[in-house]
Amino acid sequence: MADPKHLHLTAFMRPVSLHTGAWRYPGSYPDANFNLKHLISFIQKLEAAKFDAFFMADHLAVLNMPVEALKRSQTTTSFEPFTLLSALSQVTSRIGLAATASTTYDEPYHIARRFASLDHLSEGRAAWNIVTTGNPESSKNFSQDEHMQHGDRYKRAREAYDIVTGLWDSFADDAFIRDQETGTYLDPTKMHYLDHKGPEFSVRGPLNIARPVQGWPVIVQAGQSEPGRQLAAETAEAVFCSPRDINAAKELYADIKGRTKAAGRNPEHLKILPAAMFIIGDSKEDAQAKRLKLDSLVHYDSAIASLSIVLGTDASGFDPDAPLPTDLPPTNASITARQGAEKLAAAENLTVRQLAQRFGGYSGLAFVGEPGAIAEEMKTWLEEQACDGFTVVFPYLPQGLDDVTQRLVPELQSLGIFRKEYEGKTLREHLGLPRPGNRFFEKAA
Repeated sequence: MADPKHLHLTAFMRPVSLHTGAWRYPGSYPDANFNLKHLISFIQKLEAAKFDAFFMADHLAVLNMPVEALKRSQTTTSFEPFTLLSALSQVTSRIGLAATASTTYDEPYHIARRFASLDHLSEGRAAWNIVTTGNPESSKNFSQDEHMQHGDRYKRAREAYDIVTGLWDSFADDAFIRDQETGTYLDPTKMHYLDHKGPEFSVRGPLNIARPVQGWPVIVQAGQSEPGRQLAAETAEAVFCSPRDINAAKELYADIKGRTKAAGRNPEHLKILPAAMFIIGDSKEDAQAKRLKLDSLVHYDSAIASLSIVLGTDASGFDPDAPLPTDLPPTNASITARQGAEKLAAAENLTVRQLAQRFGGYSGLAFVGEPGAIAEEMKTWLEEQACDGFTVVFPYLPQGLDDVTQRLVPELQSLGIFRKEYEGKTLREHLGLPRPGNRFFEKAA
């Protein structure tokens, strides 16, 4: 009988919570995004719970939002990922360290060098999250008046991937002899010049650092568009995504895994890890009360603006403490988004205020309840091929993180679907991924 599948868990930690009210929740650390001592405590708790990785997203500009919303949100600013992860690599020994680097506004040589360095510093725990930077405000910080078009960004990303991975293969694993007696440090026959010339980049190489411990740091891809799915199928080893429910997740899972096989890759070597927020209570009612409390901390002025966008109509004149009107005017905005909001309001009996605060706080996939029930639900997702694990979003910190690591993880372990100990030292070993061979040196491991 085959061994049962096991969940993989990564922690979404930049910002420390995606919920805009998290920093105001009772007992939370309002400065957590910029407090190294807090961040060290978070990652050490995650490592003690045997999480696969600590994942840092990134933004290259302050988020484009009205100033009245901006002044109330902690989600737009944080440490630069590489600086922080380099520090955290020295106070941990097993947990993976995943960072975003944009192929739109960064050079492949810089990306290759930084990730190779992090992989060496952490003894094989680095992962690169490939993104194409969707925020149009970013262009203005990089001497460009116009933001690159969506399709062009993905073409550039695909070329950048080829260059970065090629640079990681600049040296054979045994290229650095370091023979003190003969005075030979490097075998030049085991060094490769990439000499890449393409539509976007011209890169000679070689990279001025030894081949990473993992061969290549783990490749993560974030995106659900058509080009994003194809890029994931061709390149990624883990996918960070945001399906709204299990049915959407199963469709995404089947599609990307099918594309991966069609691309000549083993689908088992790509892990799909939907983002989900976990709010844990002593009962479902207790957890729901925590969510309502959390959502209530989103200021109504910014919340109602978010709801107006979702509904495709100005909601500022609605009675905030009444149900959502059933006679909304026609809209040219997304019908699917509006119907989703209407369905949510009816299912949870939410007032306009509560619905607005939901969309103004965090409206993505969420598991809300007591730990045993949530663990069973996660098992269902795993067994029904909706995911290979989850990217965990914490509702508030430190309590939300403690609830997951101390209450939920033991339930998953008791179900036999999550590790009790790390089986290896590298992130590739945690995820069950092979170490890539070196394309330029046949004998490389």
